[in-house]
Amino acid sequence: MELIDREKEEIDINLLSPLTWAYVGDAIYELFIRTHLVNNTKLKPHKLHIESIKYVKAKAQANILKELMDKLSEKEKEIVRRARNAENHHLPKNANPEDYMYSTAFEGLIGYLYLSKKDERLKEILDESLKNGKQQYSK
Repeated sequence: MELIDREKEEIDINLLSPLTWAYVGDAIYELFIRTHLVNNTKLKPHKLHIESIKYVKAKAQANILKELMDKLSEKEKEIVRRARNAENHHLPKNANPEDYMYSTAFEGLIGYLYLSKKDERLKEILDESLKNGKQQYSK
């Protein structure tokens, strides 16, 4: 039994807006990072929040995606391209436009993999993103 029903078929997921993939991917990635921090630290909630921001902010996600690009399949690169180029009228005041486009692309890839039930590949990408994120913050 799945915790959350993912009812759409891949053909239908392909027809969704890449911003919809990113909407879901944002939540999945945030939950992944929060769960990782809870499992691997003894931080209190405020410190958990501060630590999680290091991974989920636009610049961090953009950098993680750039590190992952060589490891993506052609299909995954196409998903990234579509999400990166999606017209988004919202730009947070603390992110530069290029970072925001790449972070949207990263979240789009995560959302697409999640919605299309490609859980094994999703786990590989999430684990690799965590490794890349840790390298960014251990410097």
